[in-house]
Amino acid sequence: MLFPGFEPRRISTSGAEINLVIGGRGPPLLLLHGYPQTHAMWHKMAPRLAAHFTVVCTDLRGYGDSAKPPGEADHRAYSKRTMARDQVDVMRALGFKRFALAGHDRGARVAHRLVRDHPERVARLAVLDISPTAAMYAKTDKAFATAYYHWFFLIQPYDLPERLIGADPAYYLRKKLGGWGSTIDHFDRRAYAEYERCFSDPATIHASCEDYRAAATLDLEHDAADAGRKVSCPLLVLWGTKGVVHRLFDPVADWKNVANDVRGKALSCGHYLAEEAPDETYAELLAFFRE
Repeated sequence: MLFPGFEPRRISTSGAEINLVIGGRGPPLLLLHGYPQTHAMWHKMAPRLAAHFTVVCTDLRGYGDSAKPPGEADHRAYSKRTMARDQVDVMRALGFKRFALAGHDRGARVAHRLVRDHPERVARLAVLDISPTAAMYAKTDKAFATAYYHWFFLIQPYDLPERLIGADPAYYLRKKLGGWGSTIDHFDRRAYAEYERCFSDPATIHASCEDYRAAATLDLEHDAADAGRKVSCPLLVLWGTKGVVHRLFDPVADWKNVANDVRGKALSCGHYLAEEAPDETYAELLAFFRE
């Protein structure tokens, strides 16, 4: 089992049914996965964190075994605002009004919007291997566009990326998970099988494209509306020394532009911190969330 001692659950939100596992005891901690993965990415850490926290690992809407609503013309169904609302609804249904929050990749972008829209809900926030979306788009150059080509590929109008990825989703998944300073050797075969199973669903491929389309449109509008209003809760940023974020951005400085209390450090790994450097990532998250 990837999550020994955890209970699988499904919770209906205002717009989707969210798949999750929950386990442990103590104050609540919500963990959000990135692209193109599922909650399985936390399997090396969640059981250890469960000794100190009640840990909730969800599949974002559109990913894993969560619901995959159809896309809309304005991509609202996959805006980070909508995806964050799902997570607030989930935690409320579990009886948690306030919680700690950590997200990797797309999950970190959902977490950023969640703490913006629902600041009273989040005690502490950790983001893994990202700078803020608006900052990354603003600094786009040839090096970034080459390394993160998928940001610009996935936002193309329906159904170009869906058809191209859908022609061989296993190949595309392998290339994505084996990039960004990582190799697929870091992934547990059971977790990888989950990623492949879920990403092979055409509905997941479409939903993930909608996630990125929203990021390039509505999400940027929402970020712009927040200009001058900073995140107030303590924020930890961790990133990998072998990844694109480390090479092209300054994560601590970028997050200080949008948050008041920021700390962070680079770990010796690529993009997938929780699976490549689980011991170091666990130690950093535990220390931060127990302060």
